[in-house]
Amino acid sequence: MGIKPPFTNLDIKTADQGFYEGYSKTIAVVSKVLMTALVLWALVWPLNAGEMLSFVNGTLLNSFNTFYVLTVGLFALFLFAIAIIPSSGRRLLGQPGEKPEFSNFSWFSMMFGAGLGVGLMVYATAEPLGLWGSNPELIKNTDIAANSQEAVQSAYRYTFAHYGFHAWAIYVVTGLSLAYYAYTRGMPLTVRSALTPLFGKHVNGILGDIVDVLAVIATILGVSVTIGFGVSQLVDGIYSITGMEWLVTITDGEAPVPSTVGLIVALVLVMGMSILSAVSGVGKGVKILSDLNLIMSCILLLTFVVAGSFAFAMTTYGQAFVDYVIHFAALSFEAYSPLTQEAFVSALPEAVAALPAEDVSALYSSATNAWGNLDGFKSGLPESFLALSNSDQLVSAIYKIGEEGRLFGWQSGWTTFYWAWWIAFSPFVGLFLARISKGRTIREFVLGAVIAPSLVCFAWMTILGGTAIDLELSGVAEGALIGASTTAKLFATLGQILDGGLLFGITVMSVILIMTFLVTSADSGILVMNTIMAGGSVDTGIKHRIIWGSLLTLVIATLLLAGGGGLKALQNAMIIGALPFTMVMVLMCVSLTKALIRDDLRDRLGVGYSAEEPAE
Repeated sequence: MGIKPPFTNLDIKTADQGFYEGYSKTIAVVSKVLMTALVLWALVWPLNAGEMLSFVNGTLLNSFNTFYVLTVGLFALFLFAIAIIPSSGRRLLGQPGEKPEFSNFSWFSMMFGAGLGVGLMVYATAEPLGLWGSNPELIKNTDIAANSQEAVQSAYRYTFAHYGFHAWAIYVVTGLSLAYYAYTRGMPLTVRSALTPLFGKHVNGILGDIVDVLAVIATILGVSVTIGFGVSQLVDGIYSITGMEWLVTITDGEAPVPSTVGLIVALVLVMGMSILSAVSGVGKGVKILSDLNLIMSCILLLTFVVAGSFAFAMTTYGQAFVDYVIHFAALSFEAYSPLTQEAFVSALPEAVAALPAEDVSALYSSATNAWGNLDGFKSGLPESFLALSNSDQLVSAIYKIGEEGRLFGWQSGWTTFYWAWWIAFSPFVGLFLARISKGRTIREFVLGAVIAPSLVCFAWMTILGGTAIDLELSGVAEGALIGASTTAKLFATLGQILDGGLLFGITVMSVILIMTFLVTSADSGILVMNTIMAGGSVDTGIKHRIIWGSLLTLVIATLLLAGGGGLKALQNAMIIGALPFTMVMVLMCVSLTKALIRDDLRDRLGVGYSAEEPAE
């Protein structure tokens, strides 16, 4: 049986001289124009930008929530399959006999810091606490009280889902695809390379430019959300140390939240350091910071082991991991659809459907509110409904009718937000993983970059988050941790288990850790964006790193100001930007499947590689 050599003649046109020397002018200019337009829109019309981004995001979620959920489930299954299959699992990401460039320690620390460092600092306590009060099992079973002992298991089921195998599978799909073509086939380290088995020479033209522009945009927005949450936590940490009130906004009866001024000052500080680090390159700045991050992370984790609820955490870890594995298929493929008001009304008893339109609308809004509960639904019933003779018997049935809407609202607000975040982050993390994983096998890459980091994330979530939950269950915290803002929960928890000089020292170290995680993420993002625009070259110009670092700063700053301030506009823009790249990632999986099958066949037939043949 005949088989042609694979297409490897990827020709990304870059400028030979001038300002864009070494860069694809098309990718760089189009990306700059789009990002500059976003910055100007959010700066000149911040309220309009916030409202429009929210509207578009809501519309997309109504149509693509199921697509996001099922796609990520398939990513995880795809990776486990190619790692297990002997012919694909043993393939080397490099030339025969090539050894890894980095030690296992440095490889893991860079992977960990770039992938989920900031996310873990923000969400190690906030995620379990938040899901302890709201998750699909609580929505479906109103007999289980939020923030109760019975709610712990389901809280960690979804915590593990959001920070476990699914999350890392998203990164590794992109990273593995890029590494395979770059180091096994000797092609440029850029996103379009991953589609050559499907489109061949066509990726040398406008199709390839579109794919790389989508990767740059997704990277900018994914990194922007990460930096946005990180600087918010950084401000909370500095406020807890210094007490400087200009850093936060204090509203009566509510927890302090970072002020706009505080966020912008912290952002400028972090991004300034990131740009300085980025110009030193991955072999110096990122590696040193990543090693430092891992050491400080271990110290913080050890603090919670010694002073926190370690026994509760370890018991929770074991039970939650088994529960996560048992429900892995459901977590991968159980998607919910929005419940329209018309569908809700059609399911109501005739007497209820005949109530005034505004009261029926109020019932619909309350019954489909993912963040409400049955008691809240009962307390807000319209007078016209209460006047019905059998209103007491109807309450639970009507609330049950809205269940699908509540599940959809929860899933789109939690799970789909995370999947979009990780997908938008995946060109950055994936290309970075590829850059540091030369010389490793596919099986080693998948196991090392999907399973190992997930197990560490689970430990963080159970040790830090479990301590926070145990403090609330025992009554020690008295609601202080639940009531703290998302980015302040870590410092609030530290305040419950430490005091005096030790509390001050660990808090200061945590603030430094947050900052170094932020710098690592931002400078890695800058390097990756420049690599994509330079046609896969890792030796990019310093002036362009500075320019893109500055533009990234402006994007984050203006989106923080859009819609009246806060992180919402950032999140909406990121989810919108992630959708087209999700479709690119699906094509990557199809492309890599074809490449692995055909390359295995070539090996058995003794067919070499050639740049002169069409795509196969």
